[in-house]
Amino acid sequence: MKIARMFSTEKVKGARNYLNSQKKYEVMRTVLYFAIPLSLFTAGIMQTQAGLLRAAAGIDGFLAGVFPALGGSVPAVKGLKLFWMGLLNPKSRVNLLSIVAVLGLLPASKSLIGAVMFLRFHSLDGEAADLIQKSSGDLQTLYDCVFTSYKKNFVVGHLAVRGNTVCGYSQAPDFDENAFYSHIGDHLRLDGHRETTVKIFTDLKKYIARLEQMASLEEKPETTAAVIATLKSVCL
Repeated sequence: MKIARMFSTEKVKGARNYLNSQKKYEVMRTVLYFAIPLSLFTAGIMQTQAGLLRAAAGIDGFLAGVFPALGGSVPAVKGLKLFWMGLLNPKSRVNLLSIVAVLGLLPASKSLIGAVMFLRFHSLDGEAADLIQKSSGDLQTLYDCVFTSYKKNFVVGHLAVRGNTVCGYSQAPDFDENAFYSHIGDHLRLDGHRETTVKIFTDLKKYIARLEQMASLEEKPETTAAVIATLKSVCL
């Protein structure tokens, strides 16, 4: 397990089985991001409630050991009791840690959206991926590309690039080619790839035949790398 994948997909984006393998990292990161503000919120409540109790009744021995910063050490059940008392007391939620916890929910919520997006999609079918891999030769390729727009999401299981030519295969029978061409064409033009042609196939046999044709096209390593960089930058 590569912990770095929880925070960056740059090195694995476009790899075979990328979508399916990335899901667990997205979920793990989301759980972690929510656990941090929840812990801070709990610590803030307990700390403030402990201070209120100490000021009101001078109860020093009641300070719980759930968080060492509160001082003292008492059974965990008393720490939980302190937390629930503080949760019911509005004044105990007015503290700096609670503010930090609320701000911490922003990246956590963003991570949740990302996790939900990954859970919605699946990697290219293994059998199709095997056939495509055998036919790709030395072409530069990307697997499991999901391009999102305001109106639609476009799932392209495989993309092959050679110079200014981009071809792809989608398993979605209702793939909206015209909408996709308009969407991806805008991004390519913004990055200076004005002469790039894009064609998406939904028929696997025709796509494999096209891959074999692409192998005979002139190699333009710099152009190919630049187009791939653009495609990776705008896909999930």
